[in-house]
Amino acid sequence: MAGGEPAAGGVPAAAALHRSALVFDGHCDSLLDAVGLSESEPGAPPRDLSQRSARGQLDLPRLAEAGVSAQFFAAFCPDSRIGQAGEHTWALVRALDELCERSPLAIRAVRAEDARRAKAEGRVAAYLAIEGGEAIGESLDELRAFYAAGVRLMTLSWNRRNAIARGVGAPGDDGLSPFGRRVVAEMERLGMIVDVSHLSDRALDEVLGAAERPLVASHSNAKAVLGHRRNLADDQLERIAATGGLVGLTLAGVFVDAEPARVGVSRLMDHLDHMLRVAGEDHVGLGTDFDGFTAPYGLVMDDCTGLPLLSAAMLERGHGETTITKVLGGNWLRVVQEVVG
Repeated sequence: MAGGEPAAGGVPAAAALHRSALVFDGHCDSLLDAVGLSESEPGAPPRDLSQRSARGQLDLPRLAEAGVSAQFFAAFCPDSRIGQAGEHTWALVRALDELCERSPLAIRAVRAEDARRAKAEGRVAAYLAIEGGEAIGESLDELRAFYAAGVRLMTLSWNRRNAIARGVGAPGDDGLSPFGRRVVAEMERLGMIVDVSHLSDRALDEVLGAAERPLVASHSNAKAVLGHRRNLADDQLERIAATGGLVGLTLAGVFVDAEPARVGVSRLMDHLDHMLRVAGEDHVGLGTDFDGFTAPYGLVMDDCTGLPLLSAAMLERGHGETTITKVLGGNWLRVVQEVVG
């Protein structure tokens, strides 16, 4: 375990609390591993996510071992595939469908009840997300087609600029485009969660001004703790909370601490404590980003089986059981219920 952290489940009360909670992770990039485009293991061959593996950070057996009942799998388009973003994203949609067909552990999830069912049955509700609106090009019809295929969340932009909005890594001062406003409205009409992680500050401000339903930042930490461009300022945390949405605490080392040796559960808890103070206990969840980051930037934990460490750490920081169960999954379940149904 990274940083000399204690073994998962080492505190009996925390282990029992973790087992009883519905754990819901709002973001991973593991579908790329399934098609041989791993972010965490560049150049690695495809990995069968239905089988337990020593490779990567997440698969269905390890999710079940970690007590995760619901997982958003992101269909992310790397820069190398941006010219074929739609085709690439449809391939990842098929990869999740095929995974759910061959694994008895998986439930192909499209509504909140699927997470409750997975918890009751000891399985994993696999929800589909798109990370980066390049996948729909400039077509609301394509957005509707992805919704019909089971996509229930879309991150409007990655760090790039697309037809919807400017990402945080793109130069310029533009924000949400006129087409992007139509996308946000259509996502809200359909019942698809709008995800603002990766947006530039102006784009985020304009989405917040346009939104009428809960928004999420699926994988972002607190800028007051670490001033990374992908982390959120206090006013952004407050405004996302005001929509009824949430911010997903992320384990990506570069968003936890600038010094890899300092990345660990304790430092992650600094972000969580701050986010809870600013946004409130109803508006923070998990957005691990497993299989979306690499070891040189520091690891909070080696893989998803370490997630019970978070329950222990939250107890040790003095958080009550109600707060912990909300962060572990209750808040994600509420947002999915309110937006998706």
